[in-house]
Amino acid sequence: MTQLESRPQVGDTVRGRSDGGVRTKGLGGNSVGLLGSAVIGVSTVAPVYCLTSTLGSTAGEVGLQMPAVFLAGFLPMLLVAFAYRELNRAMPDCGTSFTWTVKAFGPRVGWMCGWGLVIATVIVLSNLAGVATSYFWLLAGEISGSESVAALDGNKAVHIVTCLSLIAAATAISYRGMTATKGVQYALVGLQLLVLAVFVVMALQRAGSGAFDTGVDFSWSWMNPFAVQSFAAFTAGLSLSIFMYWGWDACLSTNEETTGSAKTPGRAALIAMVVLVGSYLATGVAAQMAVGSGDKGLGLANPDTSDNVFAALAGPVMGPVLGIALFVAVLASAAASLQTTFIPVARTVLAMSAYEALPASFARVSPRFKTPGKATVVAGVATGAFYTVMTLVSEHVLVDTIYALGLMICFYYALTAFACAWYFRAELRRSARDFLFKGLFPVLGGLLLAAVFGKTLYDMWDPAYGSGSAVFGVGSVFVIGVGLLLLGVVVMGVMQRRSPAFFRGEVLTKETPSLVVAD
Repeated sequence: MTQLESRPQVGDTVRGRSDGGVRTKGLGGNSVGLLGSAVIGVSTVAPVYCLTSTLGSTAGEVGLQMPAVFLAGFLPMLLVAFAYRELNRAMPDCGTSFTWTVKAFGPRVGWMCGWGLVIATVIVLSNLAGVATSYFWLLAGEISGSESVAALDGNKAVHIVTCLSLIAAATAISYRGMTATKGVQYALVGLQLLVLAVFVVMALQRAGSGAFDTGVDFSWSWMNPFAVQSFAAFTAGLSLSIFMYWGWDACLSTNEETTGSAKTPGRAALIAMVVLVGSYLATGVAAQMAVGSGDKGLGLANPDTSDNVFAALAGPVMGPVLGIALFVAVLASAAASLQTTFIPVARTVLAMSAYEALPASFARVSPRFKTPGKATVVAGVATGAFYTVMTLVSEHVLVDTIYALGLMICFYYALTAFACAWYFRAELRRSARDFLFKGLFPVLGGLLLAAVFGKTLYDMWDPAYGSGSAVFGVGSVFVIGVGLLLLGVVVMGVMQRRSPAFFRGEVLTKETPSLVVAD
């Protein structure tokens, strides 16, 4: 009997497992090691893409305190990473946040947590595809020496068709599995980090020579988050900073396919986060020293260039030849992440289907590639549709969806952190380690993210938040963020009628005995 032929029944026992009642799903096991898992985490985050998309926006919100905000955004992520590590040790399930919060808080909270992860991933996939498209035409223009070729990105029809083509290609590659492109991912991540290192060195050289009038001298005060001019500016910058770390948990989504599934994914996530915070701090400091964080000239907060900082800085900082390398790095970053970002959304949808929280057809695993085939394809279609609609509706879709993404990330990360403390509440007094890593750190991380969620929700009502666009007088970021969460409530209501057993708590609870589908 295969997974596709029958669902397991409550009461069936997993042979040789004591993992809290999770189901096997037919994914290819032992496909990824520690290095591969860490590379997936870094690739999914796409550091070069994140930097070009948010350096300018963050500088516009908090000015020279941008490095401090990068550190502030790292802290809750690190605390939440400990929660993920502990939950993964107990339940290495590819549903991650969905599975864990269901077992801690019940089916409805868990379903909404899974929805938050899925919709956040669709948003970031659309932005990745948009940035990849822009840099594809910029690079084509640089190579051909033709401004008219580079200008094709400004043609909405050409941009959308190119973007949909990239999404289709990434979907096809993700459908074939992680091992098929492992070497390419190693190369692309290595290229990103190498080009970032070159950019940092050359930016520091430009700063030292005073090449740009807007450059500023380094000051340790940049590391002081309390120097931000207002709490609203700090939370806006923090929301962007949190977005810049989003994706490290893709390491955990591959836990059923990872060698040493109980420990390897958690270790890989921590490695990825250390690499990321180091890259962000070095790049942010070097860029500020070279061109400053003002809104004039090459300043990072210049509204004409802040949405795509590296496009403006590549030539002036690195020269015409190496500047092309930065374009290549951004394109590689977005393209690599576009592929790996399908991992968490497809596997979350797979898990939700396997536990009867979504239609059964999403639980289909490709018999050849051992990947969640239908879930991957549907994620690609949803991403293409979302990006097309948002591009046609809003001229500032990239900025507004990134701000809305921060809301989604805080939502499901905070729920997961609280789920860790609640799930392990009976174990917190066993040792100091259990108290810290299963209780205190996750709760602190959850509280920090919940505070950012609440303050961001309040601030984004104002049309001035994000790009400044509005819908009936309400900020478009608020409409996007809250509207997508409310859509989740509607979809959950539909699924409750179709799958009452899951929502009655009969399929997946903390007390559910282990379940299996025989091979």
